[in-house]
Amino acid sequence: MTGVQIAEWSLFVLLAAALAAVAAVAVRRYALERRGGAVECYLRPYGGGPWRIGLGRYGSGALHWYRVLSLWPRPAATLPRRGLVVVGRRSPDTGDLAEITSDMAVVQLGWTGPDGADPEEPGYELAMGRAALTGFLSWLESMPPGTHWQE
Repeated sequence: MTGVQIAEWSLFVLLAAALAAVAAVAVRRYALERRGGAVECYLRPYGGGPWRIGLGRYGSGALHWYRVLSLWPRPAATLPRRGLVVVGRRSPDTGDLAEITSDMAVVQLGWTGPDGADPEEPGYELAMGRAALTGFLSWLESMPPGTHWQE
């Protein structure tokens, strides 16, 4: 094999690997959305950091958040439903607009303690479209019976 042939095969292998990775990400996203209860949203720890795009899947006990551009099958973050409260709500500020759009709503989320006390500060910020936010708030308020704090 000549140097040119090796370069051509190397380029072909790299192109095939890139296409396989893109296809795998697309199949993973399709599988997450197909099961239902998924919404596109952005997540970051409260206090800063970059917004990460992902899919939130509603479960009976938690919101499981998966990164969009990942092949990892497990959620990158799990927000337990028990004790989860909306601490604040706002529109994106100028710093947020570099990563998310102005038609989204940002909610700060925290957890109450076993005594029912309000959280000291939020743990996460979640950004999503207004229609998706309505669905999230409905999910949060409609916790099944018997899942409240019990001491």
